[in-house]
Amino acid sequence: MTDAVLYEQDGHVVTLTLNRPEKRNPISESDVVDGLTAALARIQADASVRAVILTGAGSAFSSGGDLVAMEAALPERARNPSATIAYYLDGIQRIPLAFEALDVPVIAAVNGPAIGAGTDLACMCDLRVAAEEARFAESFVKIGIVPGDGGAWLLPRIVGWSKACEMALTGDILSAREALACGLVSQVVPAAELMPAARALADRIAANPPLAVRATKRLLREGRFAKLDTLLQLSATAQAIAHTTEEHREALARALKRTRKS
Repeated sequence: MTDAVLYEQDGHVVTLTLNRPEKRNPISESDVVDGLTAALARIQADASVRAVILTGAGSAFSSGGDLVAMEAALPERARNPSATIAYYLDGIQRIPLAFEALDVPVIAAVNGPAIGAGTDLACMCDLRVAAEEARFAESFVKIGIVPGDGGAWLLPRIVGWSKACEMALTGDILSAREALACGLVSQVVPAAELMPAARALADRIAANPPLAVRATKRLLREGRFAKLDTLLQLSATAQAIAHTTEEHREALARALKRTRKS
């Protein structure tokens, strides 16, 4: 684990913090890619983790790419385009694949601007809570490039085709309230309440039987592109396993006890 991504566990909740505030937390360089992917793999393997919060240190959630590094790389990009393909495949594109492989729910606590790949990073998470100061922009076209990290796949699944086209083709900035209106985030709160709001949401998730939560997240993700009959078969298989677990028996007993008391 690098210090580019801080890992802190409190009970069943892990908080990951992008820790390059002096650069506004870009995610394009290798130390952040390595830190994030290692953290997500660690979480997937740890049965004690039931929910994750992802946020940024300092005033920004993530500036996306490092524009200074991008400028420095221009001569090499022009000389050797195939190296750029490898740079993306072996670099930032590992992040959405790591999120896709994770069965633990992730909440983005968007504390400030989430620009370009920063917006896409928020979209890789399952839920998004924003501070009033948060800003979002699918702004790749503004600097003459395309979403290289999967944003063209992620964004339409969250805000719909038309809004995704508007965001990606104009590169315009959305306020936190505009992001709430189009479903990009589910809550907007004052800055001082952001982490408590994200933690309250994480705790509500973590209070549920963890194996069922992980399996439900996986079904929701598969349901984005699976046919109904395929998803029903997957659901039946997951349910057959769920009915055998101790957590199901205990939760069922608690529910019956509450019912019989009422």
